Amino acid sequence: MKGKIAVFCSASYTIDPKYNKVAREFVRAASLRGYGIVSGGTIKGTMGEISEELRDCGGWHLGVIPRFMKQYVYPELSEVIWTDTMAERKTLLREGTTAVVALPGGIGTLDEVIETYALLHLKQYDGRIFLLNHEGFYEPLRALLQHYVDVNMLSPETFARIEILETPEAILEALEK
Repeated sequence: MKGKIAVFCSASYTIDPKYNKVAREFVRAASLRGYGIVSGGTIKGTMGEISEELRDCGGWHLGVIPRFMKQYVYPELSEVIWTDTMAERKTLLREGTTAVVALPGGIGTLDEVIETYALLHLKQYDGRIFLLNHEGFYEPLRALLQHYVDVNMLSPETFARIEILETPEAILEALEK
């Protein structure tokens, strides 16, 4: 395995299918390049979609799941780590990863991204952070972070450490540089 990528994504069943399609494209391309995927490991929403895609392409997939969500575990994960809390889950999702990739997602995804970004800034996470800006999904977050730079709440150097790219291929190419 070339390395592990933590994937943050939606657990919603009601999102636009285009987000699930691009999520599947990303994990398939990453898997075919030799990366293992670490995710929330459930059957719900985009997490379930990427689980199925990884099963279909023979990719390695670690699910990190709180015990209170055991009824949602995807049954064909390569490996499962059980946690007691969501905080522990977020820590273990990142552990040993080359990068985190945030696919379009909701408040949980945003929480994971911001916590990881803060840890990167504090030198407590040494991987890279990518946002898959499919059809401009992360433009509002980019604008907010730029506002933080504009009012000196975030340095331009720290802002540059979150890589906001438009396609799965662009993320994988950047990761391999």
